[in-house]
Amino acid sequence: MTDATPVDETATAEEIAERVNNRSQRPDSAAFKAFITSQWGPRPDLGVEAGAAAPFTAERRAQLSARFPGVRLVVPAGSLKVRSNDTDYRFRPHSAFAHLTGLGTDQEPDAVLVLHPTAAGEGDPGADGTGSDHHAVLYVRPLAARDTEEFYADSRYGEFWVGARPSLDDVTTLTGIEARHVDELRDALAKDVGADGVQVLVVTGADETVETLVEAIRTEAGAESEAADEQLVEAASELRLVKDELEVEQMREAVARTIEGFEQVVRSLPRAVEHRRGERVIETTFDAHARLEGNAVGYETIAAAGEHATTLHWTSNDGVVRPGELVLVDAGVEVDSLYTADVTRTLPVDGEFTDVQRRVYRAVLDAADAAFAVARPGSKFRDLHAAAMEVIAARLEEWGLLPDGVTAEVSLSAEGQQHRRWMVHGTSHHLGLDVHDCAQARRELYLDGVLEPGMVFTIEPGLYFKSDDLAVPAEYRGMGVRIEDDVLVTADGNENLSAVLPRTPEDVEAWMARLRG
Repeated sequence: MTDATPVDETATAEEIAERVNNRSQRPDSAAFKAFITSQWGPRPDLGVEAGAAAPFTAERRAQLSARFPGVRLVVPAGSLKVRSNDTDYRFRPHSAFAHLTGLGTDQEPDAVLVLHPTAAGEGDPGADGTGSDHHAVLYVRPLAARDTEEFYADSRYGEFWVGARPSLDDVTTLTGIEARHVDELRDALAKDVGADGVQVLVVTGADETVETLVEAIRTEAGAESEAADEQLVEAASELRLVKDELEVEQMREAVARTIEGFEQVVRSLPRAVEHRRGERVIETTFDAHARLEGNAVGYETIAAAGEHATTLHWTSNDGVVRPGELVLVDAGVEVDSLYTADVTRTLPVDGEFTDVQRRVYRAVLDAADAAFAVARPGSKFRDLHAAAMEVIAARLEEWGLLPDGVTAEVSLSAEGQQHRRWMVHGTSHHLGLDVHDCAQARRELYLDGVLEPGMVFTIEPGLYFKSDDLAVPAEYRGMGVRIEDDVLVTADGNENLSAVLPRTPEDVEAWMARLRG
């Protein structure tokens, strides 16, 4: 038996990476290059106008500036991510970048927002016209000229492949931020950096290439400060705890589009019952709507029928949908600005709850209503969960499901918590650009934070009884119920942004009957 073809041990990693282009049959003759880069008329105007977000993002940047006087702040959009071989995922900018620039959808991969320090009060103005301590510059990859190879040959950035990119002037018009070529980034970041000079901080987790560049600049200048990067990540997250007027408007839009998606889901249930992977019918119905009416889904849709509803993050969605069972649908539309809703409804597949389903559903609804009752300015964020758990523990005691000798009061104690067997998740999380927004905020401002007008979060208690849970009677097993709404704190209480979507079992049944005609 002969040996296999010997391995080419001289091949470099770069050569291996370039082999992805072996399939290319792109011509490279001088004649081709001369011809394809000639005889082009003026490019059509992209019609870029000043974005509605510009005055709001200016104020957000001013607030961030106030926390870091004299420090250069680097906020990358992120880069394209490879899905497979030479195919990329659709781009989504990092949420901190989107929040501070107003750029959403799939805009500006590789862009970097830099807040350059200025003398106090001599930087860009905020909403009140007062100068901040920083000047913002967006470093972007602009539209390439038609006499460049990028124009026709670059499948990642070229106009022939992915369409025309905005010019530097277009970016400035849209965002209200000075735009410069990304090739200038290194020199701009390195200016005046040193042990006794400017400190540079970068939002980590967005773009590894930019992080590496910042680390190299700091090392060369003897100005190590990686630990302080966490302070910038934290600040950018905390900046989103209280939403401004535009953010609330975008949240309303996301919720409205999400409610429409749930209506389509209800109409799709008969088709879901007939299909061998009915959960996928539900998932694709909602996801198609999200793509048509928004940017995409804000997270992977959960379409969990029967026993699958007892798995909190069930996203395989490959199961059957059976009459007589419940289906838990947890879904949200992300609009073009990247703000997302996060709504859950648990629906009886054939339109009517059984007695035991109604009993569990009502308990979860009562827990949600208890959380709503304390969702007002002055309450602590953790009070929402405590209020919901009081109801859950009391109902489990009433049904005789807590262990012998354990009362609701005992279970609610720190040493008890037996009721959490059937609800291991929290009741609420902040919501906005990320489905779990503001996650890097300090504990004292999040869990222990005091509610303020403008905060947006979910209220989502649930009960989950797995099919092999011998701690509960058989009638409960294989059933999961969650009800989730999106809540805005107002000056005198709260507003349920998703209230148009029916919540009581009776209203859910009537709504489903109406939609299915």
